[in-house]
Amino acid sequence: MQTNTVTAYIGTYTKSESEGIYRLVVDKNTGEIVQSELAGKMSNPTYLKITTDGNYLYSVAKDGEKGGIAAFKLLEDGTLDLLNKKVKPGNPPCYVDASDDGSVVVSANYHLGQIISYQTKSGALTDSVSEIQHIGKSVHERQEKPHAHFAGFSPDQKFVITCDLGTDHVTTYREADASLKETSSLKVTPGSGPRNLVFHPNGQYVYIMTELTSEVIVCEYDAASGQLNMIQTIPTLPTNFTKAYKGSAIHISTDGRFLYISNRGQDAIVSFTINETDGTLTLNETVSVEGDGPRDFDLDPSGEILIAANENSNNITVFKVEKQTGTLKLLQKNIKVPEPVCVKFMK
Repeated sequence: MQTNTVTAYIGTYTKSESEGIYRLVVDKNTGEIVQSELAGKMSNPTYLKITTDGNYLYSVAKDGEKGGIAAFKLLEDGTLDLLNKKVKPGNPPCYVDASDDGSVVVSANYHLGQIISYQTKSGALTDSVSEIQHIGKSVHERQEKPHAHFAGFSPDQKFVITCDLGTDHVTTYREADASLKETSSLKVTPGSGPRNLVFHPNGQYVYIMTELTSEVIVCEYDAASGQLNMIQTIPTLPTNFTKAYKGSAIHISTDGRFLYISNRGQDAIVSFTINETDGTLTLNETVSVEGDGPRDFDLDPSGEILIAANENSNNITVFKVEKQTGTLKLLQKNIKVPEPVCVKFMK
């Protein structure tokens, strides 16, 4: 493949037109889609994780009245070969992550309030090792019970950090052979609804995106204990914004200089400059996604391209990232992808 292209996989809902996971090859200079195809059939593969070595892809999966995780082998032509699925009765999870060596996979289930971990063997999923049931609630009407929304590995791979939108807790679990044991928990502002988070490349800071208040919570991170300590909460919406909104995705530039989030309702990507001294944030710019409902977005490995997945308008938007300033330049809009909700670039 030419070096001026990047490959992205798009996870979708399959309620209408979509058949599963789509593969896009994107020209980095123009943002044009060089190739677009269905890479693998799956019901509601709403979130994806590609292993660091690029050999396997894990997706959320729905199988009738059951939900869980599917494991795929990434073939040389970019298509996906289903290895196996691990499902159980109930709604599927909303998030999946894998350890850097690909040996452990974790998921977060919004509907059931559960965190589940698996070991892998040649990419395939084993039976679950840990199944953790969150408990509690909080003050917002959507916080009537636990709603686990994120489970991801710390940079040193010692911990799995989880966000529970329903209980306003961000909890750290020590991971050993896919067994999870709670070590600490951070209670964030009641009613904020922590949705997901991202680590700074230096491993010293964690940035938590809230869905219900569309804020970013900046935390110092203790790599020895996995403990988080809040140091800043910053709004992502203007004070005069009156439309209904939901905070969604959060990502950081590879050089650790800029942070990006997406807001549904505002239908925008908001960027922040990161203070290199203390990790705190300053608003940089707000850019329209030229679509409706940016559920997710991702930055390519070079940090030059950003793709936003606009769920409600069935399109993706491609931006060029100005790496020195962190600002975004629109390259392509109205690229049709049915029911897109997740973007993952190949490394």
